[in-house]
Amino acid sequence: MDPLAPHYRVFETARGFCGLAWSEAGITRLQLPAPSAAAAERHLLRRVPEARPGEPPPEIAGTIAAIRRYFTGEAVDFAPVRLDLGEQDVFFTRIYAALRRVGWGETTTYGALARQLGAGPEAARDVGQAMARNPVPLIIPCHRVLAAGGKLGGFSAPGGADTKAHMLELEGVRLGPPEPAQQSLGF
Repeated sequence: MDPLAPHYRVFETARGFCGLAWSEAGITRLQLPAPSAAAAERHLLRRVPEARPGEPPPEIAGTIAAIRRYFTGEAVDFAPVRLDLGEQDVFFTRIYAALRRVGWGETTTYGALARQLGAGPEAARDVGQAMARNPVPLIIPCHRVLAAGGKLGGFSAPGGADTKAHMLELEGVRLGPPEPAQQSLGF
């Protein structure tokens, strides 16, 4: 077995089974929860077919523990996690770096992220493309990017928009119409 080949581990969380692949340089891929270990492994290996099962080194084991805590509702900061994103489009790299600064319970929009990077509103589509191609969702928190007007928008992970909504709810983000300003007196 090639010692430089990426390795992976499938593990259980409160939401289902996740998969994590890593190289010597950092995490290369995260598979969000799937209903079974076999499904998580299948999804992960579609993206990193050269990866081999491996025993996670301490840094990776720490990230796995943090992902487990996240899915129980604990506030976790993934900003310090080392990533190995390989060759990326320069603009995507900038988008991912900016998005990693959006913290627990915060959201942004595709357009706001584009503007933050000095691009015009037309670049919101590029931001959407970067989110769809995000190799490490949660660590690069694409679930925190909403469509214009605070709408949920899409999500390409297993479970789609329902998974995105659940992740935001774990972080205390309320989706849907705002509470009415005037409450009924109830009599």
